[in-house]
Amino acid sequence: MKAVKIIGIGSYAPETVITNEDLSKIVDTSDDWIKSRTGISKRHIVSGNETALSLATKAAKEALEFAGETPESIDLIIVATSMPDNLYPSCACELQRELGIKETVAFDVVAACSGLIFAMGVAKQFLKDNTYKKALIVGVDIHSRFLDWEDRSTCVLFGDGAGAMLLTSDEDLSKDEILAIDLNSDGFRGKELTIPLSGNNCPIVEANDQKPSTVYMNGREIFKFAVTEVPKTIRKALEMANLTINDMDYLIPHQANKRIISAIAEKLGINEETVISNLEEYGNTSTASIPLAMTEAIEKGIIKPGHTLVITGFGAGLTWGAAVIKWNAIDKR
Repeated sequence: MKAVKIIGIGSYAPETVITNEDLSKIVDTSDDWIKSRTGISKRHIVSGNETALSLATKAAKEALEFAGETPESIDLIIVATSMPDNLYPSCACELQRELGIKETVAFDVVAACSGLIFAMGVAKQFLKDNTYKKALIVGVDIHSRFLDWEDRSTCVLFGDGAGAMLLTSDEDLSKDEILAIDLNSDGFRGKELTIPLSGNNCPIVEANDQKPSTVYMNGREIFKFAVTEVPKTIRKALEMANLTINDMDYLIPHQANKRIISAIAEKLGINEETVISNLEEYGNTSTASIPLAMTEAIEKGIIKPGHTLVITGFGAGLTWGAAVIKWNAIDKR
């Protein structure tokens, strides 16, 4: 068995920014209404022919540069996305091509806003048992193309983005830096947050019911789910790592809603200075939100080598989970 370390991180958000004032021109809302309920002021969204792949490629290259590694060193690519550009080929296979890697294993995982943590869990096992040596995990989602822009309960929440991490195995077990991961899912509550994909039946058989391929969310139920389950998974992951809340330097939660984040912090008994958040700038970028927030905190010098971090995601599926990380990566750019 090997130790697993995180040696690189990167993120990317589209340059086009949509403010709350912009949205108030196309839907019945206002800056005050959105800010007071969500904490969001603006969001970055794709424009023109930008794609999930183009965002993922930029984040992946940044992670490689951070680690001082070349694409050829990667032998496993896992992309966490619920909104790829194509149903097939996978975004991971397309990313393999874009990075010019001839020999690697590449596949997608679908766990919505928890996706990066699920990808990390899968990659960790492959690296730990020495099946692969270096893994690139990427979280990317483009919600802006799957929103009803007349539904103010959902269209104000989401932004687009991508985040990536580079993981490697190490012979020295004392260098293990992904200390614990707890993953959970509950398909019985999946109907509370969905994007239908129905397609059309063959024209010579009975037609099937069609549903719009836009986000439906039962906000009240998602709020209750998050504030109930997320503190549990955080505590469980810390317990698995033989740590407590007091050992955690920073919590980096999925950036969904300021009320959810505040309620989670309150349940854990931590002050908000311990919580890393950039929700105001980016909105909910789904599986990209954790690496986006984490990258910014590292660049600002908030997260430093030696810090113990907890990352936690929650979203459609329903899925949720947490990982405990000892951050020691050094930016080699």
